[in-house]
Amino acid sequence: MQNIQRKKSLINTLYVKKHIKFSFTNQLEMTELYRSLKIDYPKFFKMDGLSKLGFLASELIFRDDENRFVPNEKTAMVFFNRSSSLDIDTQYQETIRDNESYFPSPSLFVYTLPNIVAGEIAIRNKFFGETFFYICKFFDATQMVRAVANSFQDQNTNAVLAAWIEHFEVKREVLMILVQNGKEGTAFTEEQLSKLYYE
Repeated sequence: MQNIQRKKSLINTLYVKKHIKFSFTNQLEMTELYRSLKIDYPKFFKMDGLSKLGFLASELIFRDDENRFVPNEKTAMVFFNRSSSLDIDTQYQETIRDNESYFPSPSLFVYTLPNIVAGEIAIRNKFFGETFFYICKFFDATQMVRAVANSFQDQNTNAVLAAWIEHFEVKREVLMILVQNGKEGTAFTEEQLSKLYYE
């Protein structure tokens, strides 16, 4: 009972420091945004679509952070989507389907786990906090708020980078939120999260 009350009181102190939401109709639009931001990170072009989405959103979230690229153990990442890494999985399947033209691609295989997007962001920003990637049937604000609040149970965590990142077939969308523990800004609640996603 005390643990439940503690979680409820913790949720009441979480607030949204920054957020970004966007979607794309194709890969070219993502590349255009990357170039417009004048980012010098050639590895971007080797990433799968899911990683590109997360990478671009994180670049916008942390663009003006003066402490960026300083090793950080206090920021956790909690990501969600519906399709896991199915986009790249189907591409990889094409390389191993036919025994007579069997050409497994290591460059695709690297991205056949959805949490690789978190790894790309962690490497770029020198994050060493906990990382979680949840697969859900649909966008679920209740589950997301609870998962983020659970990350703050770790006394070492003072911020959580949370995101819904979906990249499969025609769907390419991301909502990324930097959540902190405190009493300023917009409260991080189910209602607020739903509003940010559906607005």
